[in-house]
Amino acid sequence: MLNILVIEDDIAFCKVLERFLTKKNYQVTISYSVDEAKRKLTENKFEIVFTDLRLPDGDGLEILTHIKENFENTRVILMTSYAQVNTAVEAMKKGAFDYISKPFNPDEVLSVIKNAVDERLPENSNQALSPEKKISSPEPEKIVVGISVASKKLNEYIKLVAPTNMSVLITGESGTGKEVVAKSIHQNSDRKNFEFIAVDCGAIPKEIAGSEFFGHIKGSFTGAVSNKKGHFEAANGGTIFLDEVGNLSYENQVQLLRALQERKIKPIGSNTEIDVDIRLIAATNENLQLAVHKGEFREDLYHRLNEFSISVPSLKERVEDLMIFCDTFLEKANRDLNKNIIGFSNEVLDIFRKYSWPGNLRELMNVIKRSVLLTQGNFVTKDALPYEIVNNDSFVKDSATFSTKENEKKLIINALEETSNNKTKAAELLNITRKTLYNKLKQYEIEV
Repeated sequence: MLNILVIEDDIAFCKVLERFLTKKNYQVTISYSVDEAKRKLTENKFEIVFTDLRLPDGDGLEILTHIKENFENTRVILMTSYAQVNTAVEAMKKGAFDYISKPFNPDEVLSVIKNAVDERLPENSNQALSPEKKISSPEPEKIVVGISVASKKLNEYIKLVAPTNMSVLITGESGTGKEVVAKSIHQNSDRKNFEFIAVDCGAIPKEIAGSEFFGHIKGSFTGAVSNKKGHFEAANGGTIFLDEVGNLSYENQVQLLRALQERKIKPIGSNTEIDVDIRLIAATNENLQLAVHKGEFREDLYHRLNEFSISVPSLKERVEDLMIFCDTFLEKANRDLNKNIIGFSNEVLDIFRKYSWPGNLRELMNVIKRSVLLTQGNFVTKDALPYEIVNNDSFVKDSATFSTKENEKKLIINALEETSNNKTKAAELLNITRKTLYNKLKQYEIEV
């Protein structure tokens, strides 16, 4: 199968090209920078490289030189704007196979690839470089590794804690993907071949929580018409994920604490204890420390759950990742709905960038799935978006103006002045976390 590397820092354009080539059954790898591209060239063998001329940490000519010196059988195709054609021609004199001007049409891309393949065949006649049909198999849900600082830190924490048996408390706003983080921890642990049991604590009435967690035997109470295995026993050897753990009643908290301390459970109506070997991951969108202070959540249970904590950033804290999530959810919607939408119009992308996404990733995923269902052409247009997204007043300061570097520093200074340098109030005014504010103060060297 032909292996193609695409080097391009325009995420939206890059993803459209990747999706197009993948549909043509080519193996495509993406890189957003020169350094990342050099690393991937070392790790994999690529027959063809598409590279933009302008990149954040270098240019396409640097990539061309590197490839000619180290990977002489790899064909380099430059992607240029019309204003860069002269540079591209000079690059061809230095060994580039060809260039294409942006925006380009699909037939042109396929033609250039075919020409590159035809030239390579005599050198590698025993290799099948033409596209091959791929049989895809469903994979476990994987966390999307973004390019933002917040996403990279999140992924580092997951990799750090996954191999351990530590209990993990995941915090974050509703819709940020806390369960996906929990699954990623499980899938990267030694327990990955055992069960991952997710329990929505907010959906279990306190009267039957004991039965749900620990099981019961037939006849132990009215309605117990048969033996039932509880979630803890079902997760034995694996991971149990307690979502919205702050919703547990005080009585249920006591039961949970006892099970965690003793690593034993007793089904309701039984006199026999069952040993359980589980890894516990809990999640909440509440402030459990405040709940402990108010006496609403047991402090000893809090510390038992919080051996290691992970805070999942909101979408507005990782705006650099928006296009990556859009592409991921588009692919999922295409699979679920049996559609073949290529991408989003520029107008839609602009709307997405300006919207505040109070529902975070869950809202973004639902909006994209709805728009894919309504789209008849190749690209999602404004007409397919919900009215409240297009006509929403929350084209807000925190996502529209706050995300631009020219305005960030001024906004922060104004917020600090309005709150008499109270960082907590300033963060609330800017609708960001205190941690994000501290990072911005350091980034812009703002002294308070």
